[in-house]
Amino acid sequence: MAAGPPPEEDARPNVALRLFYGARDFVDRLAANSPARLAIGVFLAFILVVTILLSLPMAATDGHLTPFVDAFFTAVSAVCVTGLTVVSTAAHWTLFGQVVILVAIFVGGLGILTLASILSLAVSKRLGIRGKLLAQQSLNVSSSGRLGEVGSLLRIVITTSVIIQLLLILWLSARFWSYGESLGRGAWHGVFYAVSAYNNAGFTPHSDGLVPYEADAWLLAPLMLGVFLGSLGFPVVMVLLHQRHRISKWNLHTKLTLTVSLALVFLGSAAWGASEWGNDDTIGRMGFWDKSLHTLFASVMTRSGGFNLVDQSQMHPASLVITDALMFVGGGSASTAGGIKVTTLAVLIVAILAEARGTTQVQVYGRRIVESTLRVAIAVTGMGATLVMLGTIALLVVDPAARFDHALFECISAFATVGLSTGLTETLPAAGKIVLAALMFLGRIGTITFATALSLRHTRQLYHYPEERPIIG
Repeated sequence: MAAGPPPEEDARPNVALRLFYGARDFVDRLAANSPARLAIGVFLAFILVVTILLSLPMAATDGHLTPFVDAFFTAVSAVCVTGLTVVSTAAHWTLFGQVVILVAIFVGGLGILTLASILSLAVSKRLGIRGKLLAQQSLNVSSSGRLGEVGSLLRIVITTSVIIQLLLILWLSARFWSYGESLGRGAWHGVFYAVSAYNNAGFTPHSDGLVPYEADAWLLAPLMLGVFLGSLGFPVVMVLLHQRHRISKWNLHTKLTLTVSLALVFLGSAAWGASEWGNDDTIGRMGFWDKSLHTLFASVMTRSGGFNLVDQSQMHPASLVITDALMFVGGGSASTAGGIKVTTLAVLIVAILAEARGTTQVQVYGRRIVESTLRVAIAVTGMGATLVMLGTIALLVVDPAARFDHALFECISAFATVGLSTGLTETLPAAGKIVLAALMFLGRIGTITFATALSLRHTRQLYHYPEERPIIG
């Protein structure tokens, strides 16, 4: 006897599969049309997941639900590798909560799309065109670069990140063990500080931070090294690994990043040290060696590291301004650091010098910087300054008792994803915390997305208006 027709329900496509394929097709279209929007969406989704996990009772030491605003603020700070906190990382969060924060720091520092591309590469042994475009967007690789280099860059990103952090973990763990910490506790602190340092996050698992170790150069030096390496940027690391000491083979981006980064470290150290040298509330009572160590540490950490050895609210007003400037610049492009980036500052300085000399071309290291790059640098700097200004105004509105210099400091720290604080963040009302959370997110995503969008956007214009020069200055 012939078999009857299959049941009607078997002929109908599975609803779950249809939803899955529909979501996948939507993501594919979004990835093809606007990788920047996909990056923002993925970051927001990950922040939401971290917020939910941190809100759970098992994440708090008191066993209660953490208020949504506090959990959300901490999630944004961790994913955007900032380090600003509204509750004590050591006192409020359990081991589970700290692990969630650490994972958020690692994924946020590496870049969620970068991690997704790496996993895809590991599974399929190759990256398709779309995967390479996503990785290119996440790593901020110039669109003029060859897509074939993206796969190599991804491998170097994950390899160097893991190796550097493992070396830091081993050294820092041994150092904490030397202070009498147990094997497990010392190892955990080594892991936490290593990941937090390399990703320029600034979170600390100690209630009093690094203050008890303020004279231990064997502990502070590797933290500074980790922060500095993380702030260079993955493209620079790739060039250094390939070309090593052959400076003539370095590209312009690498030369500018290293030159300006080192200059800011030493000039920032000298300026901060000169301002704080006689301040008894910070380093004034210390010996010469300890003062020198503190000034170098402060200069490195203001570039996006976020660790501190002194009370920021006790610093001289001039030191606050110096710190503001260093934080606003930040680190290298496609790095774990924030700010407008050192290459942006370099391009602006070179353009100013060219204008002062009266030359028609902006040149440096035997290369000419194209006009579109200068426009992007101006736009990124202007956008960053505008966001900081609006954020500062918003904080002063929601908290009229706040000092202007402290509000400005917190906003720059949030936008540049640094994490240093004068103590104002913890006392802000919920609206103020939302303002800083928005600045952290825009600082981490906004400048990269904005710069990439401007770089990729080319509109062909078939006509030109007559030239006219308005009076400037």
